Amino acid sequence: MSREISRSTLSGWFILLVQLLVFVGGVVMLTQSMIIPAIFALVLFIFNFFGFFVLQPNTSQVLVLFGNYKGTVKKSGFHWVNPLMFPAALPSLKVSLRSRNLNGETLKVNDKKGNPIEIAAVVVWHVSDTFQALFEVDQFKEYVRIQSEAAVRLLANSYPYDHGEDGETTLRCGVDEVSNALARELQERLKKAGVTVEEARLSHLVYAPEIAGAMLRRQQAEAVIAARQKIVTGAVSMVGMALDYLKENGVVNLDEERKAAMVSNLLVILCGDKEASPVINTGTLYA
Repeated sequence: MSREISRSTLSGWFILLVQLLVFVGGVVMLTQSMIIPAIFALVLFIFNFFGFFVLQPNTSQVLVLFGNYKGTVKKSGFHWVNPLMFPAALPSLKVSLRSRNLNGETLKVNDKKGNPIEIAAVVVWHVSDTFQALFEVDQFKEYVRIQSEAAVRLLANSYPYDHGEDGETTLRCGVDEVSNALARELQERLKKAGVTVEEARLSHLVYAPEIAGAMLRRQQAEAVIAARQKIVTGAVSMVGMALDYLKENGVVNLDEERKAAMVSNLLVILCGDKEASPVINTGTLYA
């Protein structure tokens, strides 16, 4: 569970006005030979300056006092807190709450079927719990990078690149489902670091170079087979329509042998890669 505590502060402008009054008072006491009170006022004036800090929109400042977490300031503006927290002197405790992009490196892994592939992902994330980001993990940015790489590897091992079984989601075709699965896996891994994953998508997905050529030829062969199936189906349909038309309109009566010859000739013409060269029969139909 989140342990972040929202912390309110004093206005930096109000304390700055008080600081000016302290400085003026110290100078006046110094001119009147009140040495000890003047030194105390000037030391207080210098010490209080360590309590000032400025926050831009979507930026937070984590406050720590003697090793104890005291809260997080998220309101933008000019602030002042107990100088012992040293907010201005500890920039590492200032955490951005803005959305960030992680452009993952290209990884070489095996898909579900054992085929080597290259895969990479882009992750959009932001810090939602500053306490967890700073104190639950070490270097939360590096933690996000490493866990994102592990999640992408797991994703690649869970889905085939392509040519899945009936109804099976693949990395190449099931873009939305794969992206949602990656986002869920990342959120589960990164919640310990107080990080919220906004979006995760694959940015690079190809076969590894050693099998890319073979897989390309396979895809080309499958495309040719699919095209041929459509051509043959359409040719058979057209031949059937031609025979029915000749029979219904009484154009010519063909026996089974001549029908077979006509079907063969039409299929050759319709399914051939090259234009057919006609042969003119100057005799009878049965010559």
